[in-house]
Amino acid sequence: MSATEFVPASVPPSVPVPRSAPVSASGVHTLFPVPEEVGRLYDRLTALDTGESGGILHLGYWEADDQGVSLVEAADRLTDMMTDRLHVDESHSVLDVGCGVGQPAMRIARRTGAHVTGISVSRGQVARATALAEEAGLSGRVEFRYADAMRLPFEDNSFDAAIAIESIFHMPDREHVFGEIRRVLRPGGRLVLTDFFERSPIPAGMRSAMDRCLRDFIMTLARPEEYMPMLSRAGLRFTELLDITEQCVRRTFERRAFEQASGARGGRVGEPQTVFDQAAGEKFGPADMVDVDEFGSVLLTAQKPV
Repeated sequence: MSATEFVPASVPPSVPVPRSAPVSASGVHTLFPVPEEVGRLYDRLTALDTGESGGILHLGYWEADDQGVSLVEAADRLTDMMTDRLHVDESHSVLDVGCGVGQPAMRIARRTGAHVTGISVSRGQVARATALAEEAGLSGRVEFRYADAMRLPFEDNSFDAAIAIESIFHMPDREHVFGEIRRVLRPGGRLVLTDFFERSPIPAGMRSAMDRCLRDFIMTLARPEEYMPMLSRAGLRFTELLDITEQCVRRTFERRAFEQASGARGGRVGEPQTVFDQAAGEKFGPADMVDVDEFGSVLLTAQKPV
């Protein structure tokens, strides 16, 4: 099954569309992400990572017959799908918003020749990414900086493209971040991102699992109909919105759950950490989300007008 393209209904500019809210349409409790808290979360995850995952923390992309494809391979495939939509080559510069430990940025640099600047609110991720780039001999083509996407430390018109792989949901205000990205993009520059969204109302029996996921990973969920108005108000032109849930979400959670159950990571990274008090409530586990089909993933492409 191929990814599904949304055809969002037209929304008159006079109709206000809410930004990320503390409570989703299903009544699922969420939190406004705070960059410092998100940074501490990823500092802890980075310190726990043994490197066996290849530094990959994002979803994979599988076709229907990809039974033998590993999570690392599938994650690289999703990175490549997004990279192809950037339309960049060795003459271009790319901003990676929420760069993790730098594996996608390095892959983009290798595949396209573009110079990639990655940013993160985790100092631990920035340090790890910088070290890995040096080991890979890519220090001249990628760089990593501690920075908040809500206040990008770059001049206007600094980049030819921007990518954000599963990072926008950690930010307090998606629309504001879109505006910051538009500001630093050159005219015609493209933004490609993936985000989590609520495909349909979360059933009552699944809400506790969703609450734990959003709480422990400090995320908010969007709704598909929000994107076009947000992009328009931010000064970006909508290009593409694909529902990639069927290709990405269930299999990623299944593989993460298997790793946790089998101790493939020595009982460390397989046990997601939280910035909240260790004594507080039940913790999220990947197996909790395997059957929550309402938890979706989208791939979005937009462009700064010429």
